[in-house]
Amino acid sequence: MCNLVTLKASVDEVASAFGARRPLTNAQPGDVYPGGQGFVVREDGGARALEAMTWGFPVRLKHMKATSKPKPVNNARDDKLMSFWRTWFTNPAQRCLIPFTAFAEAEGEKGRMTQTWISPTDQPLAACAGLWRPSDEWGDCYTMVMVDATKELFDVHDRMPVILQASDHDRWLRAEPADAMMLVTQYPAERLPVERTDIPWFSRKPPTGSPTLF
Repeated sequence: MCNLVTLKASVDEVASAFGARRPLTNAQPGDVYPGGQGFVVREDGGARALEAMTWGFPVRLKHMKATSKPKPVNNARDDKLMSFWRTWFTNPAQRCLIPFTAFAEAEGEKGRMTQTWISPTDQPLAACAGLWRPSDEWGDCYTMVMVDATKELFDVHDRMPVILQASDHDRWLRAEPADAMMLVTQYPAERLPVERTDIPWFSRKPPTGSPTLF
């Protein structure tokens, strides 16, 4: 499960790299926790648009009070794309690209976990497969598609984001569901070096509640 990503590029650099219209926002790329503002690329009127959205679909679980804040469901399991996530996955207009330069996992003892960073060596500015939708609670929001981790990364976490090849970006944004599902695969472990750090996992407080994986 991925609960922290970073995007080390300017808005103009991201828009240019993905051939997308620049967003009308003052938001800037950087570290994003679930419930925070990140950037996605989606199709809008036949053209790509770079937009700032909240990371996580707002969901209230059965045991939660009606007045409680929703939880950000920031990760979408690949085995539930045709069940829980079907409405959005089967509609190409609700798929998006999530630009990033690295993602992090928490490692270590509970209460003393540190950030372990993973980034694709062959794509300095890469994109994960994502889904997006409007919401009453947070406006437009998005979630990241996940698969089982490769055996080389399994000791860091048992799941990993679906990182797309640049040549597959259009396919993810436009393909029929069966074709898009072919892109939901592991990224080669040899292209994903692991960088362990001493930085505390929550070196700054995440914005909204506890993340959830569906």
